[in-house]
Amino acid sequence: MATAGLSVGTIDRIDRLFAPAERAGAAALLAERCTDLPGTRGWPDEAIERIRFAALKVSGGVLSELERAVQVANEDWRDLLVAAGFAHDTQAHKNWLP
Repeated sequence: MATAGLSVGTIDRIDRLFAPAERAGAAALLAERCTDLPGTRGWPDEAIERIRFAALKVSGGVLSELERAVQVANEDWRDLLVAAGFAHDTQAHKNWLP
């Protein structure tokens, strides 16, 4: 599985949400396209993880929905945080487990 740059928490959530055959694709999508988002240059990995968790949450374990969520993150990641319910609490994502 392509996990470069993904935290243990992110991998755990991928494993909980996606079927085994889709996990590598989900991980690669997050590692490759949900990393250098507009307005996040210089952010620590923990801050990007919040956006990745939001993408995972709204995906509901459906790869095409994860692709859509990552696209939203690349347009305006704040919209994704709102959709996931992570906008008003910078720690809310840490308590979310699928």
